Amino acid sequence: MAALHEDDFPEPVGADEKRVETIAGAVKTILAELGEDTAREGLADTPTRVAKALLYLTQGLDQRVESAIGNALFASDNDEMVVVRNIEFHSLCEHHMLPIIGHVDIGYIPQGRVLGLSKLARIVDLFARRLQIQENMTQQIAEAVEQATGAAGVAVQVRAAHMCMAMRGVEKVESETITSRMTGQFRDSAATRNEFLQLVSRG
Repeated sequence: MAALHEDDFPEPVGADEKRVETIAGAVKTILAELGEDTAREGLADTPTRVAKALLYLTQGLDQRVESAIGNALFASDNDEMVVVRNIEFHSLCEHHMLPIIGHVDIGYIPQGRVLGLSKLARIVDLFARRLQIQENMTQQIAEAVEQATGAAGVAVQVRAAHMCMAMRGVEKVESETITSRMTGQFRDSAATRNEFLQLVSRG
């Protein structure tokens, strides 16, 4: 696989020159306070790169659920469970601004409308691309899917590794955090909940 370069990534939402310049200035100050030579070749363009990266990784702050879904809601008489599992995501911990890396499983029971499958991944990205804690992100995804579809129930499970636990502090590299949010039939029916959990655990 070819190496990725700065130009391979899309321009982050809201990445106007003024915002980039302001964030880059703050990053340069941080680097200097760390004892780095901000003029050396390897760091000369780092503040700007970091600024653009941060704007990209937090662009969910400038986006609404409606923009992620668009017109991809479709009438359907299907009332069987729809599940999309292993939606990968990257986020930043709001406590240390270190990466959270994991996967999301989403299930819902349609009630007259179904959502385009790719839109579930877009909803995940919208909430992941913010300074976050996993517990809140799990709830936000479930509420967004429920409100968008009017589903009879929504289930969301998130499994993630937190670099704030792996790279600092307790330094537990193999730890994984699992959170879930169940609404409607998934909360009320153990059989429905167990069906979802069995489906997302296969493979």
